[in-house]
Amino acid sequence: MSYLIDGLQYSNWSEDIFRQLRAGGVDAVHVTLVYHETFRETVANIERWNRWFERWPELIFQGFTAADIATARATGRTAIFFGAQNPSCIEDDIGLVEVLHRLGLRFMQLTYNNQSLLATGCFEAEDTGLTRMGREVVAEMNRVGMVVDMSHSAERSTLAALEHSSRPIAVTHANPAFWHPARRNKSDAVIGALAQTGGMLGFSLYPHHLKGGSACGVDDFCAMIARTAERFGTHFLAIGSDLCQNQPDSVVEWMRTGRWTKAVDYGEGSKDAPGFPPMPRWFTDTRDFGNISKGLAAAGFSVSDVEAIMGGNWARFFASAFGAADRQDGTKRAAE
Repeated sequence: MSYLIDGLQYSNWSEDIFRQLRAGGVDAVHVTLVYHETFRETVANIERWNRWFERWPELIFQGFTAADIATARATGRTAIFFGAQNPSCIEDDIGLVEVLHRLGLRFMQLTYNNQSLLATGCFEAEDTGLTRMGREVVAEMNRVGMVVDMSHSAERSTLAALEHSSRPIAVTHANPAFWHPARRNKSDAVIGALAQTGGMLGFSLYPHHLKGGSACGVDDFCAMIARTAERFGTHFLAIGSDLCQNQPDSVVEWMRTGRWTKAVDYGEGSKDAPGFPPMPRWFTDTRDFGNISKGLAAAGFSVSDVEAIMGGNWARFFASAFGAADRQDGTKRAAE
């Protein structure tokens, strides 16, 4: 069975957007729960999602295991999987990894753009790799079944996570640096290591990560995916749209600035335009995923490869990534 899965969104959620997910046939989406929130603030965000699940049960429900993707397809709904774009939610307490996993957190980036307690973000001048706490937290994430996400992390830190993690990791939303040299886009070394270790690369549609920005064409985007597949294979490729639909520009300031500076951090955009850039005209919301599928077919991908990139690869990865990795008898536990 073919699925449609989006590896990352941070939209301004509403009934209209939930209905767009259904109109676009999206079976599952990884949603950002955390940018700079503390543990208690993260719980408050989960409470807000719980109200949405209660209010629109015919449209969405919380996903915990890969089996929920099939449930979503069978019931005509979208499974929502929680993730964090920063480890601020665990504060300085490794025990909160398991607590948050039990609450449904299935992805956590070791950094956003800055240095964290765990690793180095892609905007830092010096990359020191995984910290002592970082290595411990990666091991704990491996144990409970929380995906190590290195989308915003710097090169050395990302390679260190790949080496240290006992389970495959993900870059849920970034593109190859060979196509467009944005600070967050990934090198051949990182992409090759993801391919070789069973990891995942979700291609981003956020204009700052696209060659040509908002004017990038779907043909160029899909040609980039084809070039990546030619070099590294299709088995680990997917979509992580990084869609921030209907968000006000004040949210960009929160994403980039958080509480770490009194100034405004402009990130990858121009100082003249610190807000959200317009999305490419061929992908304005989740009803436009079909344009990517058609573009991949036009770029020469087979039907099975298109299905894999549009969701099949994520579904396989979720099945191996979300289950706890240990029992007292030493065997691994699958995602139930």
